[in-house]
Amino acid sequence: MYSISKILRRSRRINLAPSSFGAVSKLEIPIGDDKEIVFKSSGLIYSESQGFSIRRYSSRDVFLRFIGINQLSSTADKVNDEEKEEELSEADESLPVSEIVPEDDSLLESEVGGSDVDASDDDVEIEPERSNVGKTRKKRAHSQLYESIVTYKSVKHVLELWVKQGKDLSQAEVSLAIHNLRKRRSYAMSLQLWEWLRANTEFEFTEANYASQLDLVAKVHGLQKAENFLKDIPESFRGEVVYRSLLANCVLKLHVKKAEDLFNKMRELKFPASVFACNQLLLLYSKHDRKKIADVLLLMEKENIKPTRGTYQALINSKGLAGDITGMDKIVETMKEEGIEMDPEIQATLARYYIRAGVKERAEEVMKEMEGKGLKQTPWVCRLLLPLYADIGDTENVRRLSKFAEETLRYDNCIAAIKAWGKLKKTEEAEAVFDRLVEKYKIVPMLPYFALMEIYTENKMLAKGKNLVKRVASAGVKIGPEIWHSLVRLYIKAGEVGKAEMILNKATKDKGTRPMFTSHMVILEEYSRRGDVRKAEQVFLRMKRDGYAAQLMQYEALLLAYLNAKTPAYGMRERMKADNVFPNWTLGAKLAQADPFRKTPVSVLLDE
Repeated sequence: MYSISKILRRSRRINLAPSSFGAVSKLEIPIGDDKEIVFKSSGLIYSESQGFSIRRYSSRDVFLRFIGINQLSSTADKVNDEEKEEELSEADESLPVSEIVPEDDSLLESEVGGSDVDASDDDVEIEPERSNVGKTRKKRAHSQLYESIVTYKSVKHVLELWVKQGKDLSQAEVSLAIHNLRKRRSYAMSLQLWEWLRANTEFEFTEANYASQLDLVAKVHGLQKAENFLKDIPESFRGEVVYRSLLANCVLKLHVKKAEDLFNKMRELKFPASVFACNQLLLLYSKHDRKKIADVLLLMEKENIKPTRGTYQALINSKGLAGDITGMDKIVETMKEEGIEMDPEIQATLARYYIRAGVKERAEEVMKEMEGKGLKQTPWVCRLLLPLYADIGDTENVRRLSKFAEETLRYDNCIAAIKAWGKLKKTEEAEAVFDRLVEKYKIVPMLPYFALMEIYTENKMLAKGKNLVKRVASAGVKIGPEIWHSLVRLYIKAGEVGKAEMILNKATKDKGTRPMFTSHMVILEEYSRRGDVRKAEQVFLRMKRDGYAAQLMQYEALLLAYLNAKTPAYGMRERMKADNVFPNWTLGAKLAQADPFRKTPVSVLLDE
């Protein structure tokens, strides 16, 4: 029996409250000859006719497995981007927009902003780097196609010239170019490359290529467009990798129903049960409903799916954010017994939760273990230690590590140093690290730019933020949607939402390029917070004109504007129905509040 059983057995506290996950949590698994078990709430379907080996349990057996399970999960932190990349061929490496998701929700990533992900951009980071499982990563391979696209800033121009010159668009060259573009967060360019190849060449697409393109469609255009793209993929290439790519994006967007429906679809298509899909469910339910984590573990045990490092990472996050340090330590103990290495990434996670729980001494012990014999042997660990020392306010160690980052000028370490100084409100020190990067590489590196701009934004340093954008522009960097977004957030944080909207409208009008979805959303949410219905409606309609399909998120923000303005929202249900948007529980509650015809106890009493 795998270590999942150990995890369940080692829990100490009793929780008999059923989750909404379905039959397992309600202790109602049948023992008879039923050919199919349906977990209605979660949408998970198990069918013996599909050939899966499902072991039967009595109610008592299931009950015993629930002894001591109490909130096995909470909000999980990010899953290793490199690990996802191996699983999905091209995984999500985008950055979170802190205005839309909580600071801890680093799993929920969008196009631009601050993140603790490993940064490699503009070919600055060319040193070998240790991955999270202790292996050495190779240097970024040379790609002439990638370098041409970055130089000319035009995918179409480069590809047309490439074909005209008779150069080879091989699978290796294209895949490498896509990989490096994604490392730069150039998702729109990556998508343009795939689209041009499909439209203008006889390039032989593989399932991994289609999965990569689908992932990019989801990032650039949203889930609805990604679902439509899935239907356009030739059936022979519509395999598990493609569906896994879409599933990961559903989880990323916290779209529970879509993720569950997709999981069902994968089962119906008889794809083998995979630890990747189960880990995605762990992530989803740790954000959505903690109780369901236990049910996913039982699911994995039934399917004989052995937990991976990612599984344990999710469980550690769950216990840590629930404040259950003892439970977290037991998960770690089980992990060690299973022979899974305690690498610096997991140690950093443990230290972070020790800090949150106020156990500073234990956190410092773990941090010393992470540093080991010195940073010269493992320089990449510096980026993990910097935010931890910043969290405990240890200025001296931040200064020591920042000096190491400036000496070696590893890209990821420098970004971490900038962010650490930002946490400590040491703006000048953060600027010094940024200036050292610019001085050495003679360019304005974009990820450090976003890190520094985030500091200016959080501290409402409007003048410094504007000067930084001017500096970027004078260095010859193309001012596009990502930089527009950073400006929008800067002005909104400074209380000038009208100026933010004006800048965005002017930029898109002059450039003919649509802004990012998240740029519209931060403006819409600010107007909603202020109860400005007219402005909120204008932004809502502008998003539609820019090609962004209406989603729950927009309607929820729009309804908030009506509620804050204490104005009835006439015809809102009909508008949602026309946009094929169906309210969840949260949105339904807001709809009821904003309904001009709703009956209250007082209105019923007075017969109004």
